Amino acid sequence: MRASGTTTAPATAPPVTTTPPTAPPAATAKAAPRATAPPSGRPRAYDVVVVGGGIIGLVTAWRAAQQGLSTAVADPDPGGGAARVAAGMLAAVTELQYGEQTLLELNLASARRYPSFAEELTEATGLGLGYRPCGTLAVALDSDDRAELRELHTFQRSLGLEAQWLTGRECRRLEPMLAPGVRGGLRVDGDHQIDPRRLACALLKAAERAGVAFLREPVERITVARDRAEGVVLRDGAAPAAGRVVLAAGSLSGRIAGLPPRVVPPVRPVKGQVLRLRIPPAYAPFLSRTVRAVVRGGHVYLVPRENGELVVGATSEELGWDTTVTAGGVYELLRDAHELVPGITELPLVETLAGLRPGSPDNAPLLGPTELPGLLLATGHHRNGVLLTPVTGDVMAHALTHGGLPPYAEPFAAGRFADAPGAPDTPLPHAPVPHERPSPQEQTA
Repeated sequence: MRASGTTTAPATAPPVTTTPPTAPPAATAKAAPRATAPPSGRPRAYDVVVVGGGIIGLVTAWRAAQQGLSTAVADPDPGGGAARVAAGMLAAVTELQYGEQTLLELNLASARRYPSFAEELTEATGLGLGYRPCGTLAVALDSDDRAELRELHTFQRSLGLEAQWLTGRECRRLEPMLAPGVRGGLRVDGDHQIDPRRLACALLKAAERAGVAFLREPVERITVARDRAEGVVLRDGAAPAAGRVVLAAGSLSGRIAGLPPRVVPPVRPVKGQVLRLRIPPAYAPFLSRTVRAVVRGGHVYLVPRENGELVVGATSEELGWDTTVTAGGVYELLRDAHELVPGITELPLVETLAGLRPGSPDNAPLLGPTELPGLLLATGHHRNGVLLTPVTGDVMAHALTHGGLPPYAEPFAAGRFADAPGAPDTPLPHAPVPHERPSPQEQTA
């Protein structure tokens, strides 16, 4: 991710080109039905209620239902969240950062799961996911950026990762649209991509077909009684009971009321601005794989979809709950993308978006049981939510059926920050205006 120095536009200034994210026609899923109370009028009890209907919540619910657990998802707009904004890079190797070696193992495990996961999900729903094993090319445009990329390559090789160093000429031979000034790059054939919008639609349909109920109301609070999570209270007043509650509300996870301070997840919102362009047939093929670059110390990526869409991103901004698309953010993304691929200025700009990633203190997910009986977490995935979807589903299914995490997921236990210095002793504030809910692009998967 690239750091952005842009300032936020005034709240009254409408984004000029921002449009609500919509799913591609081929991925449109039937709307999930509202769950209804039984004839007695009493709220239904479920084995599992998942709070949050982004891709992490949906994959958790789908896998839980496959285990025979009666499951409900509480979210007014299931299938929304940050997946509507995300680029969908499955880039365990090229997104590697220093100090994240433990997270790397989980990322690689999930990346290996993706081909079979995508096949299973398509078979269950009949929907394509836009999964492309096309590889990734990371390039540098000047000597300083080249040195940084060389250091990354050395780090990758020290960990036994597959990445091939290419000269600038070899990079341009692979991708002729690259700028003549490209100084070198890394070819990583194992870093793939998927269309997160189509993934979300397919997970929604798969969960529905597996018998998951959808409670299309915001969650006001989690019900805690006798020192145990026992269900949720919805905005319409319904209070479905649950044997276990999974909190999977992305960046909103720390704002759900009702939890004791010791189990409130330490999740913060990290803003990302993204652009979507269209590649006209006359310009195809524009790029054959995902292209990433270090430009003046910042990072930019271009993700070409099989449907002719090109995603450019993304800023990384610590601005609280702001989701304004700014002129500065759009300018910086287009400027850096133009230096990488000059022909991008000829493409139609069709969408500008901003969303919130759920960041944790170590940028790794919080998974599984908490200190509060009956409460589990599946949140804090930061920039890896799409990549970690398959393995998160597996981990949460194991936690719900066996009571604990599988060994490979233990470093990501939900309670690992409970005794850390600076851990909150008061709950994070929940949404300040209970009758308002962030739009889908403000939430995260």
